[in-house]
Amino acid sequence: MATTMTSEEHKSRSDRSYKLLLLFAMVSMTMMFAGLTSAFVVSKSRADWLKDFQLPTAFYFSTAAIIGCSVTFHLAKKAIQKDNQKGTTSFLLATLALGILFVVLQFVGFGQIVDSGYYFTGAESSITTTFLYIVTVVHLAHLAGGVIALLIIINNQFKKKYNSTQTIGIELGAMYWHFLDLLWVYLFFFLYFFK
Repeated sequence: MATTMTSEEHKSRSDRSYKLLLLFAMVSMTMMFAGLTSAFVVSKSRADWLKDFQLPTAFYFSTAAIIGCSVTFHLAKKAIQKDNQKGTTSFLLATLALGILFVVLQFVGFGQIVDSGYYFTGAESSITTTFLYIVTVVHLAHLAGGVIALLIIINNQFKKKYNSTQTIGIELGAMYWHFLDLLWVYLFFFLYFFK
């Protein structure tokens, strides 16, 4: 006797599949950053490694901004679970603003590094600043994907596609942004302490 799947069971399986795919993607990104930080550790033994290099102050503020993204995305998820449409929209827009602020502060930080006399490429560059540049730019590339996903989520929210029974888009977005947040905090502390 064949059993038919209800629409709720189908939705539940589909949601789990999306979450599992995102989880696999995040694991592969984690492995890539583990490789980059391992190369950083190996390169530290080079004679031309900068021992007294300090992270730019803008990176401290960008870290606070991306942590704020996780908080506002979490609040957006909680708001939609309560069918609070206005709150969801506000928190999603706040997440976007903080995400853009993070990107701007990253570039301000790059400017501070150059103003200090350190360069990322060319004859005046060092292996230390080149690694810093590669790690942060790769993270920014992943963040660009997060911003695009967030813009899609905000567009869907304006079209009223989310409610307390349909939250998968916001849940997936929140998962990815929490991952980006944790990844940057890891990279920040790694770069801060492992000089």
